[in-house]
Amino acid sequence: MNVQPSKKMSRFAPAIFGDLKQFALQQQSNGTSLIDLSLGSPDIPPADFLREEMSRLSKLESSYGYTLTGVQTFNKAVSDYYARVNNVQIDPNTEVLQTMGSQEGLVHLPTAFCDPGDIVLTTNPAYVAYDAGIALAGAESYYMPLTKENGYLPDLHAVPEDILQKAKLLILNLPGNPVPAMPSISYFEEVVAFAKKYNIIVLHDAAYSEFYFTGNAPISFLAASGAKEVGLEINSLSKTFSLAGTRVAYIVGNAEMIAIVKQLKSNLDFGIFEPIQLVAAMALDNAEKITTKLRATFAERHKVLMNGLQSLGWEVAPSDGGMFVWAKYPYELDAVRFTYQVIEQTGVIMVPGTVFGSAGEGYVRLALVQEVSLLEKAVQQLAKIQITQTI
Repeated sequence: MNVQPSKKMSRFAPAIFGDLKQFALQQQSNGTSLIDLSLGSPDIPPADFLREEMSRLSKLESSYGYTLTGVQTFNKAVSDYYARVNNVQIDPNTEVLQTMGSQEGLVHLPTAFCDPGDIVLTTNPAYVAYDAGIALAGAESYYMPLTKENGYLPDLHAVPEDILQKAKLLILNLPGNPVPAMPSISYFEEVVAFAKKYNIIVLHDAAYSEFYFTGNAPISFLAASGAKEVGLEINSLSKTFSLAGTRVAYIVGNAEMIAIVKQLKSNLDFGIFEPIQLVAAMALDNAEKITTKLRATFAERHKVLMNGLQSLGWEVAPSDGGMFVWAKYPYELDAVRFTYQVIEQTGVIMVPGTVFGSAGEGYVRLALVQEVSLLEKAVQQLAKIQITQTI
């Protein structure tokens, strides 16, 4: 049988993460000790009371039916969380939509609003799921560069007028992945005015909203005046509450837009396991208790890794938040080959910057997912790099 993929599949390149892992395991079999800083998968377990409640609820006979949408307890917890943490009022009945992790929401959302040929404004570099969703919708990406000169914020005014006339959606991620730039309320107000002028829907990915290292928390896009008129915010419980494997997230914001995405999702799935939803609601209700420890842990890790890399002559993008370090290494070698050589020589696993876009050439992303002692060891190992031109 001659099996042929669809033409659309040409836009879905194989992910490098599996290849990196396989190469690293080969090195490990040869005696190399690995320090994995590649995936942003939390190494801190969920709080004890969350795991205990998940166990209790999972034993109930009544827990195994279809949920279809987010249960009211979850929607209310999201609404209460936004009121407490962001001072933003969210209607739990019309302005909250649960998704199976933020990845699912991010990939499907462009299909709800974009037709083939529409343009989606995104960044370079950017999280890989954005392009996947744009490709699935048959739309086209327009990349706004994230430059040091502009504080790693996309310059909306640099987008050509002809592009703006065809743009349907703008995707932002602040603090971001891979570049953890922090937003300001004035920047988000600029985004709102921009969206209104050109009739562009805004999607803000707030996955790292609880990851900040100073007294100033990242600002919700919905806190900007008029934001709910033009857009949505998506957030996941994966990072903040160490619930990555449960695949639970939410979209909040404009009620009309929420209804459209909800209509799409009603044709795609039958909802999330009820115990997961109820535990997620419990996590949101106890967010302050959980996230205080989280921030202290990641602030220390960030400081150790940032200072360590800088001491080796690496240029690190300044940041006060996020769970990654975006760094330019001081070697004349492309990012993919550099990453493989680093694994071979040091056992430190990073992600080449080009995974996130062409502007990532010469950069790597390192995740703050190991204890301080291992991050210190990683820096010591990276000091031993001897770069060659072949793997």
